Amino acid sequence: MRILYLADIRFPLERANGLQTFETCRALASRGHAVTLLVRPDTTRPARDPWLFYDAPRETGLTIARLPPLPGFVRRGAYLAAALGRAISVSPDIVFTRDLLLADMLLRLPKSLRPPVVYESHGYAPAVAAERPAALTGATAASWRKLLRLTARESRVWRAAAGYITLTRVHQQELEDRFGLRSNAAVIPDGVRLDPARTLRPAPPSSPFTVTYAGHLYPWKGVDVLLRALAELPHVHARIVGGQPGETDHVRLDGLARDQGVSDRVTFTGWLQPASVVAELARAHALVLPNTQSHTSERYTSPLKLFEYLAAGRPIVASDLTALREVLRHEDNALLVEPGSPPALAAALRRLMGDQTLATGLARRAFDDAAYYGWETRAQRIDVVFDAARAQP
Repeated sequence: MRILYLADIRFPLERANGLQTFETCRALASRGHAVTLLVRPDTTRPARDPWLFYDAPRETGLTIARLPPLPGFVRRGAYLAAALGRAISVSPDIVFTRDLLLADMLLRLPKSLRPPVVYESHGYAPAVAAERPAALTGATAASWRKLLRLTARESRVWRAAAGYITLTRVHQQELEDRFGLRSNAAVIPDGVRLDPARTLRPAPPSSPFTVTYAGHLYPWKGVDVLLRALAELPHVHARIVGGQPGETDHVRLDGLARDQGVSDRVTFTGWLQPASVVAELARAHALVLPNTQSHTSERYTSPLKLFEYLAAGRPIVASDLTALREVLRHEDNALLVEPGSPPALAAALRRLMGDQTLATGLARRAFDDAAYYGWETRAQRIDVVFDAARAQP
């Protein structure tokens, strides 16, 4: 099958969506498909090799095609035009994208002029846009006109796409409640790279007890909650993996750590390459996913770090949110706590420190559950959607 994956991102990209895009395309190519990933060029000079950047063996079935460098004011329009042109002229068997506007533009073309379009949604766009000011530092509120445009776009893509993928069941249910049932819709969570020879390794015996968070530093990700919880755990250290020195959220959190009197027990590593993140998780005694309560957290989140946590084989403490409960089970493969509550997070970590049997059991079941979320397994499930999309008249 010839698959055209359209992603209007500079590439390679330090953020999770770059890794998710790359691993999805690589896994589909490993199944024998001819995958072309159309992206924007790297802005780093010299340009980085994506295969080295993501520390992945080369897959001959995956071709990474980049647009030429363009000034910012024409970049989005140029990408949309190039993507539409390639989808029409190359005639792939499937166009796959998580870009809502691009999916909508393709689906407005007559079926005779375009291939089947499969859309992967990472959130209901009007709800995500409405939450941006509270979720992201410095974000501006969306106008009511923009929210109406996004709602109409979501409705058209839901109804017209040949296949539709969400990351969580609760997100799919929301779309069904808004727009009605549709065929060839699947829930396919994100994934993790799994070593075929992987084995569960015990947590390091060294002290102090170390808690690790990996991911973005946005307010809704809950690193603030972790730092406040740390103030109640005087002998616990934390490592925060992610972010860049000098960015607004890093400065904010660094100040909070000082205010809470925990700065001497907190290490901000900044952004690390994927292989280094794996090493950071392995050195932890516990891993935390402290998302705060929000529409996005409750319904759409399927963070890569969740699956990386599972594969690391360490006890997980996470916020008790509907989307996360689709993967995590309280007192089985994780401890789930009240979102946004530093005392609840501190109590769960204190419990792990005092009950090695519990910690070991949670780690073992998390490690075993990771086997269901490999990128190869995800590609198999996507293939089912592709086959059904191609079979449509």
